[in-house]
Amino acid sequence: MSYAEIKETAATPATGVSHVAVLEGEAGQRIDNWLLRHLKGVPRSRIYRILRKGEVRVNGKRAKPEYRVASGDDVRLPPIRMAEDMGPARVPDRVLHDIEATIVHEDKDVLAIAKPAGLAVHGGSGLAFGVIEALRASRPQETLELVHRLDRDTSGLLLVARNRSALRTLHALLREGQVEKRYLALVKGAWNLGKKTIDVPLATRARQGGERVVRVHEAGKSSQSTFAPVDFFGPKATLLEVGIGTGRTHQIRVHAAHAGHPVAGDDKYGDREFNESMKVIGLNRMFLHAQMLSFEWPQSGKQFSVTVPLPEELAAVLGELGTTRTRRAAARRR
Repeated sequence: MSYAEIKETAATPATGVSHVAVLEGEAGQRIDNWLLRHLKGVPRSRIYRILRKGEVRVNGKRAKPEYRVASGDDVRLPPIRMAEDMGPARVPDRVLHDIEATIVHEDKDVLAIAKPAGLAVHGGSGLAFGVIEALRASRPQETLELVHRLDRDTSGLLLVARNRSALRTLHALLREGQVEKRYLALVKGAWNLGKKTIDVPLATRARQGGERVVRVHEAGKSSQSTFAPVDFFGPKATLLEVGIGTGRTHQIRVHAAHAGHPVAGDDKYGDREFNESMKVIGLNRMFLHAQMLSFEWPQSGKQFSVTVPLPEELAAVLGELGTTRTRRAAARRR
């Protein structure tokens, strides 16, 4: 199912106090800017008013507008309407069904979701809802919070905490680099760098169409991605496994482009001509997939590990590339 046409049609009025955990990729933002992103439709003047009145609290303490949020911060949001004359956004039944079907692991602490490409992890910026809103609608009696994020056009593993204790533990593991996350990415050209760690810093430089645009910049945040070739498709493309030591916004995409091998199908940081050639063989999305996630629960020492295979549409693209490679090899032997 495609989620590309789901738009924001209504905002949800708050019914009481809520608590939101700051994600790793949000760390360093001023609290006023963070609130503007999370309280869609609320005027900036109202944001400053609730801050001045102490209605917003971070880790139980009043927050000033200049406070910069940290990963794992617990932000208390007061009851506030996102938009005065709009009713609650409703998640379609088909989406609720599809989201439940994407759950690949469930225990008392976490849900592991095989997120489809095209569905955002949360609503906002023109989207009525995302994975977390759909899950909350499907499971209204549970307290569900995102542990981390995936880009809207990236498929694969997404963790959702089912209680605040698990959320705090997982955020601590992420901060300490104790969560292993591996991706598969198809990139332009023949990767000749072997196993390569790219650790150039990344910074948000501007906004484009309401979405953040990330650039390599010496004043940016430290970022680390390790690329290792899995399969070569001649001079056209290479399949890479990517491990990340940090979780910056658009990190893999920007690091791959910086190395001269942009991710296939990436409209923001990719190569237009290459992307068009990939559409011919059936690639109609970005080829980036979060395939594996593992960590050890510190309290019990129990290992957690989940893997999800490539979606069928991406596997089919590799099949087409492999067929082309075989034909070229046969032609050379003649």
